[in-house]
Amino acid sequence: MNTILQADQSLVLIVDDEPFIRTQLRLSLQCEGYQTAEAQDGREALTVFDQLHPDIVLLDAIMPDMDGFDCCTQLQSLDSGKNTPILMITGLEDQESVDRAFEVGAIDYVTKPIHWPVLRQRVRRLIQQSQLQQQLEAANRELQRLVTIDELTQVANRRRFEEYCAQEWQRMAREQLPLSLILCDVDFFKSYNDTYGHQAGDRCLQEIAKAIRNTVKRPADLVARYGGEEFVVILPTTNTEGAIVLAETICSAVKILAIPHRNSQVSSYVTISAGVSTEIPGTDSDFQAMITAADRALYQAKTEGRDRVKPYSKQSSSTIPIYPFLP
Repeated sequence: MNTILQADQSLVLIVDDEPFIRTQLRLSLQCEGYQTAEAQDGREALTVFDQLHPDIVLLDAIMPDMDGFDCCTQLQSLDSGKNTPILMITGLEDQESVDRAFEVGAIDYVTKPIHWPVLRQRVRRLIQQSQLQQQLEAANRELQRLVTIDELTQVANRRRFEEYCAQEWQRMAREQLPLSLILCDVDFFKSYNDTYGHQAGDRCLQEIAKAIRNTVKRPADLVARYGGEEFVVILPTTNTEGAIVLAETICSAVKILAIPHRNSQVSSYVTISAGVSTEIPGTDSDFQAMITAADRALYQAKTEGRDRVKPYSKQSSSTIPIYPFLP
């Protein structure tokens, strides 16, 4: 393998079993300002590709051991190879070979003997197209992130919460496993805003969201802003006991922030209350009942003095109304 690395240049992987052809390609491409890496067969190409992640691959079709068609297929199967353009270089110009090159994932092809001006233009065009495609995908990912993230707190927003809750409800229904939900509310938040101002209130919510996010560790768990000063945590494959432990940990994490709240009636610092509900979903039901149950449990936590966690209980919650409750 021969590799030349320079800063801020596209990297071209040249794959050909003929040293003379590789040298010609390398010198031609370097004159155009590209970085180059070389492999002498398909197997080496896979190794080099995995190490260097080139911007484009120039791949000889006819090579011993693993030809360019098989190599192209394997490159396309790699996660890092799905968006990398492959330009096939072949001495075969029959219709079957051309069709096969495109079938295995090649973006374009040139024939030997190589027409160098054509090769340079195709390499430049394919790299530009690939870069534009990557920029478009990055922009789409950012757009998707923006429509699912709460701008103020940078946790999931209500829309994402409902989508994810429905998704996990169906998954837990298929597997007959418990799904738990923690609904949190900042105690006396209206009083906090009245005392310290809305900008301080925003900073308070940001700190609380960060504390909750840092407490919830599992990738499958989701933290979302439910609305105003309310946050919700979705916990797949979690029973009531596990959800209560996590809810209490979240409440403690918020206390540790020690955000002053001189007009709170339960503490000199900001606290939260939490309601917990757990369901093993049925296939003919939805998640709204679980939210209602957590809502009732949260109301109970508020009416019992705030700064606490309450699990939903049908007996104790039968007479408790759904929102509104005291701020």
